[in-house]
Amino acid sequence: MAPRTAEVERKSKETHIKAGINIDGRGDRCDVKTGIGFLDHMIELFAFHGLFDLELEVIKSDTVIDIHHTNEDLGIVLGKAFKQALGDKAGIHRFGCAGAPMEATVARAVVDISGRGYFRLNIEEDKVVQIGEKQEYSLSYLEHFMESFAHSLGATISITLQNVSDDVHTNVEAAFKALGLALYQAVQVDPRREGIVPSTKGIID
Repeated sequence: MAPRTAEVERKSKETHIKAGINIDGRGDRCDVKTGIGFLDHMIELFAFHGLFDLELEVIKSDTVIDIHHTNEDLGIVLGKAFKQALGDKAGIHRFGCAGAPMEATVARAVVDISGRGYFRLNIEEDKVVQIGEKQEYSLSYLEHFMESFAHSLGATISITLQNVSDDVHTNVEAAFKALGLALYQAVQVDPRREGIVPSTKGIID
């Protein structure tokens, strides 16, 4: 099987971001520099538990205003990198489902690499809890990141948070870990489906 790797660069008036990914990595070769320390940590957890080798760098951003554009554009670039690395998606499982607990909070992620970009965050209560003084991170930012990622990858992703914590760190970390685990399942190649795109349509675009 050819290496499933990709390099993506995206420039806009707000951001300039580069990404490199190896889907069939080990998860311990990760270099993330977003300029948002908390998000660096979350993406590193996602890559580690998904066994993805990842380089992700924000070269330019407008975080002096806020983190909205950078957070959103990182999701876009990461999704594009996965989509490019997966190619025609022949042989992959396509679906993945996994849960990750952190203290009382449990995150469950369900993924379908269907070509249809859609994201839904299900939470028991929308907690207005943030981290940091200038680079706040909230459940709303989590939703924006994941939505951008899902649409760029072309995947339907649903994340459910149970026993939502007053600490946004707990909620967001559990969500990123669960997504990494679920996506790992979805991108694995089934030898019984070698060369076959996992869709009755014969194509996932």
